[in-house]
Formats: sequence, structure tokens, C-alpha cells
Amino acid sequence: MEGHKLVKMANEIAAFFHAEPDHAVAIEGVAGHIQRFWDPRMRRELLHWVDEHDGEGLTALAAAAIRANRERLLPQKSGS
Repeated sequence: MEGHKLVKMANEIAAFFHAEPDHAVAIEGVAGHIQRFWDPRMRRELLHWVDEHDGEGLTALAAAAIRANRERLLPQKSGS
């Protein structure tokens, strides 16, 4: 999947949580959704996009959620 499509999807998730008054809860909501529902390849590509493009195109909430939860969003290696 192309990076810009993943950015769009991450922004759509962030838009859903944007109304949450507690910013920490909103960040957790975005990161939790990506962790639970995105394929490991999608998460890996999104993190690569953030690294290569400095998060270009991500909303502030989406970028904050991804950066604050980077280790959690990394796909786990098999057998670990």
C-alpha cells in the first residue's frame, strides 16, 4: 500500500478521535486502532513514511499518536 494512502487512513482515524477532550485518550485511541486493526505491513510502511518524509501530510493528532507509540506500532518479529 502506498504511504500517502496510509497517511490518509491515519488522518481519518485521528479525525474520529479529534473530538475527544482528553488529548492523551485521543492519542491512545489512534494508536490503539492502528495497532489492533492494521496489518503489520501497513504499520511498517506508515512508520517508514514518518521516517522518510518527517510525517508529511499527517494531522497533528495522527503524528503525535504515531510518534508517541512508535515501539508499540512496530510489528513484532516471529518467534520473539
